[in-house]
Amino acid sequence: MAPDAARPLATYEDLGYRDVFWATRRYEDACDRVALRALLPAKGQRLIEVGAGFGRLAGEYTGFEKVVLLDSSEVHVEAARLALATDPRYEVALGDALALPYPDASFDAVVCVRVMHHFSDPAPVVSELGRIVRPGGVLVLEYANKRNLKAIARRLLGRQSWSPFETGSAQYKPFHFDHSPVDVRRALRRAGLRVEAMRAVSLFRIPALARRLPQELAAVEARLQAPLGSITPAPSVFVRARRVR
Repeated sequence: MAPDAARPLATYEDLGYRDVFWATRRYEDACDRVALRALLPAKGQRLIEVGAGFGRLAGEYTGFEKVVLLDSSEVHVEAARLALATDPRYEVALGDALALPYPDASFDAVVCVRVMHHFSDPAPVVSELGRIVRPGGVLVLEYANKRNLKAIARRLLGRQSWSPFETGSAQYKPFHFDHSPVDVRRALRRAGLRVEAMRAVSLFRIPALARRLPQELAAVEARLQAPLGSITPAPSVFVRARRVR
């Protein structure tokens, strides 16, 4: 069967994503948590994280009465279930980000981190995420940013054919896409969501330095994420958008 270009084509068939990828990215993990804590309401009734994987960020949701962690990988869903089996507040579910098995306006907060880069077009995903946010509720969305400083430098040096300032997505490796901030904001508006805050995340994504000084770099970045959010110089952008009543 030919793959659907709107659906994520990268798969996670084992726990290498947990035990290898994130085990060596303490800086990026710390920066994600800084942004999420700043943007997510401190408490609420119902929260869902779409694309929660093995439950990396589950500990950030302690202020919510009911938490759903949804992912499309059976391996990661099982790992999250095992890790959270003793906490009745958590429900771990297998599901598709483009066809979420929940009624409209089901959640006070929706979180989607490190997922959008698997989709060539952000609009269908944003529409589905927005559908399940209750009026007045929030979506915290992370996306891989096409208009980052590295891409701008490569364009100026003639080492990159596409412009970071054009709309549309750019495939930076097979089935991984950077998205235009303009496209993401447009998708949020069409989904009935109003952007309230933005954060520039993983500003110092230099592998050797990030491995040696992960917490120190994250502490510096914590002061810069909000001021640089609207400029979007970082490879990752976090957005808080509220569902219009």
